[in-house]
Amino acid sequence: MNDPFTQIERPRKVLTAGEDAEGRIDAWIASVFAGEFSRSRIKALIEQGAVTLNGKLMTEPKRKVNVGDVIELDLPEPEDPQPKGENIPLDVLYEDADLIVVAKPAGLVVHPAAGNWHGTLVNALIYHCGDSLSGIGGVKRPGIVHRLDKETSGVMVVAKNDIAHRHLADQFADHGRTGPLERAYQAVVWGRPSGLKGTIDVPLGRSGSDRTKRAVKREDSEDAREAITHYEVLERFHETPDAVALASLIECRLETGRTHQIRVHMAHIGHPLIGDPDYSAGFKTKANRLPDEARAAVSRFHRQALHAYLLAFEHPRTGEVMEFEAPMPGDLARLIDALRA
Repeated sequence: MNDPFTQIERPRKVLTAGEDAEGRIDAWIASVFAGEFSRSRIKALIEQGAVTLNGKLMTEPKRKVNVGDVIELDLPEPEDPQPKGENIPLDVLYEDADLIVVAKPAGLVVHPAAGNWHGTLVNALIYHCGDSLSGIGGVKRPGIVHRLDKETSGVMVVAKNDIAHRHLADQFADHGRTGPLERAYQAVVWGRPSGLKGTIDVPLGRSGSDRTKRAVKREDSEDAREAITHYEVLERFHETPDAVALASLIECRLETGRTHQIRVHMAHIGHPLIGDPDYSAGFKTKANRLPDEARAAVSRFHRQALHAYLLAFEHPRTGEVMEFEAPMPGDLARLIDALRA
């Protein structure tokens, strides 16, 4: 087999697909680089317009590679493995020598990763806190003891030294079962869950079709992880005469902390979050049943309607139980107001 590599001059590389080429183009390119670049990194480069296919710009990572395809990549300069401070505004709710509590806005990634090496909460914290951040989480996650999805807003606590990091990490690992840790979210979902209160106790694991997503698993599945969500219906919107609401505002409290837990659990019981791009695709037509103002508000809302409004924990130095609330972000408040109208 001929080497598919033809290096012109760094950082541009040219690949020619041989007879063994098959599958998605991002996966094939990643296999050619044999560990130099991950598939997620290649996918990000494709989506950023850094790849041409047979002389034309190509931005679709799922495209199949064909024998004879000529692929050119404009590779960026190697990234510094240690994130740098960036002057990104922070909404600080509380700060002392041991920790900082912030209200994370929707759209802000928590820590650097493939496709998001800059502009993260970690970059903002390094700029704000300087060298005081804890390093236990690793150079790319200094001080981070828990996380929120990019498009989920809400309150977060970050450790500023190693002792605080260990103490807070232990509390999150315990999920509040024996300590004061408390996490509460507000979400807007389609329909109305049965009953005003309920508990979803269903294991979760990686989706078999997309490893960036999560899915409900059988208890005997190899990657099944315990996941428990308690919910309460706070408000119902556009309830019909037979007591069927088109949407609801709910509060969720977590007994475990799995990736996408609330989003997957609510979709599992038939009430996915409004705006969720991954778990509510089949519910988009429900907006057609809403009045004009509410329907327009839903169409403008392009993220999961989820806000981590409350966080309580024990201060690692004083032992005081501290509780913080992050104000409802404007886009979610406007959505709720439109549904109420």
